[in-house]
Amino acid sequence: MDYAAWNNLCDIFFHQARAHKTRNLLWAKRDGRWQPWTWAEVDQAVRDLSRGLRALGVKRGDRVVIVAENRPEWFIADLAIIACGAITVPAYITNTESDHRHILTDSGAIGAIVSGPALAKTLLPAAKQAPDCKWLLSMAELDVKQSSVLAYHDWDAVLGQGKDMQDDVEEVASRAQRDDACCFIYTSGTGGTPKGVVLSHGNVLCNCLGAYDLLVEFGLEEEIFLSFLPLSHSYEHTCGHFFPITIAAQIYYAEGVEQLLNNLAEVRPTIMTAVPRLYESIHQRMRAGLKKQSPFKQKLFAKAEALGRKRYHDPNSLTLWERLLDSAIDKLVRDKVRGRFGGRLKAMVSGGAALNTDIGIFFTALGLRVLQGYGQTEAAPVISCNRSNRIRMETVGPPLKGVEVRIAEDGEILVRGELVMKGYWNNEEATAQAIQDGWLHTGDIGEIDSDGFIRITDRKKDIVVLSGGDNVSPARIEGFLTLRPEINQAMVAGDKRPYLVGLLVPDDEWMRNWAKEQGKSRDLETLREDRDFRKALQGVIEQVNQQVSNLERVRRFTVATEPFTVENHMMTPTMKIRRHVIKQEYGPLLESLYDTKGASAAKGSAAAR
Repeated sequence: MDYAAWNNLCDIFFHQARAHKTRNLLWAKRDGRWQPWTWAEVDQAVRDLSRGLRALGVKRGDRVVIVAENRPEWFIADLAIIACGAITVPAYITNTESDHRHILTDSGAIGAIVSGPALAKTLLPAAKQAPDCKWLLSMAELDVKQSSVLAYHDWDAVLGQGKDMQDDVEEVASRAQRDDACCFIYTSGTGGTPKGVVLSHGNVLCNCLGAYDLLVEFGLEEEIFLSFLPLSHSYEHTCGHFFPITIAAQIYYAEGVEQLLNNLAEVRPTIMTAVPRLYESIHQRMRAGLKKQSPFKQKLFAKAEALGRKRYHDPNSLTLWERLLDSAIDKLVRDKVRGRFGGRLKAMVSGGAALNTDIGIFFTALGLRVLQGYGQTEAAPVISCNRSNRIRMETVGPPLKGVEVRIAEDGEILVRGELVMKGYWNNEEATAQAIQDGWLHTGDIGEIDSDGFIRITDRKKDIVVLSGGDNVSPARIEGFLTLRPEINQAMVAGDKRPYLVGLLVPDDEWMRNWAKEQGKSRDLETLREDRDFRKALQGVIEQVNQQVSNLERVRRFTVATEPFTVENHMMTPTMKIRRHVIKQEYGPLLESLYDTKGASAAKGSAAAR
């Protein structure tokens, strides 16, 4: 695939549609069965909808918001908008009314496409208040009254209208150039109000080139992707949406995270993209499930993991006996583990946040190739990734093809290449700060080793500077804490203070089992004040403290009143904690940990031995 030869993303889609007319492209479950859409069917729907959207007044450069679960209609809507010469603005389905209002107003969207009644509940009121939004198009029927403020349109009706119009879609779509904007992806808002990242066709194509160069090492053939990360996330939008188009892969849309393991077994994908939180969750479930197995199976599993870890650290370190044993265990243990993921995965690519090194090695040891990568929305989004033949789990790999990376004097990672965004929409000041002399200032701190592998040490803005002037990475300590089975989530604080303190969210299953064994209430609000419960958590903290330096030790901690979730705005839709929101909610409680009386009254104190 010569990615440099294409002017825009639609040209590639229409080219592939002509070449693969009768082959299946998209799959979704309907009435309990996987139902396919061929390339020809998707191609026709894109053409019809694109003409229908132009009949609604969509012109080149206009913005249209999409709020929908991952499904074939999302794919069709995205391509249809871009084929108009317009710009797609994906929005998370977990957004609140105020979130939608901000995106609709800030982007100046002229219309919005929604999947149905459930998501329209928060989108519709926001759309009515957005000054430029004129219409709402729904994939499923809505009980909405027409008004002078907002017109309502039915999906099938708009497609039908487009079908009767002259087919000039390819001609219109072909006018787009590589530097033209194709989408606005709003940042997740970890540090405040989300900003609209303006991405061009060239930005996305540069990423597709890098992904192809990375994955072609496996021998790309008829690949199958399982799409479950939100398509509003730049990672999924590029790697699970546009990249599969360029290699004529099939895309299955998962039923939801709760059905993911079932869908993996049914679909049997060959390439999987996911965020670290998924791997952490599966790791915990596997560990918990193992405890219910017979002692023999537990020993067998432990041996498979131990030999796999030894081989990861040094492929030539296994003795002849260990190689024979490892081969037998591969059939007895690793084949079953691979089977849970469908049995034909060539690679699992982790991105969106830092993957705990130990968890990455855990899956690798059990026969699953995990490639940790790195990126951000402003880079469309992938910057680097480990290669299949050179995996260093403690790093995020070398830069992708066509990407330059260097380290600034203060340790910040700088990126240059066609992947760098055009800028932030309507925010020249933020754009000027982010892009200087052609280099994207990522806000991440890291280093590059002699082989070109990048290691991320922290977010520039998240570094904690203790009162003694020492710099500490909270993300590193949080990684150690959440690796423990007793702790589900954690946030570490201590900026301008003498030592670190922690806010913990206990693992729900561990908490329930502990309460049952102790004969105590399972209610978190009650347990967080329980002396024995705090003592149990204190023991966990003390064990973690033995793994880190003296400066990194958590000296005191408290327990959150509820988990960090998207709904309470303490997590982004991409499962990263919003430190500023958590600090607003728990600031006084965290500050009280520095007061001896307040800390000893009802909080945990972890000895720094």
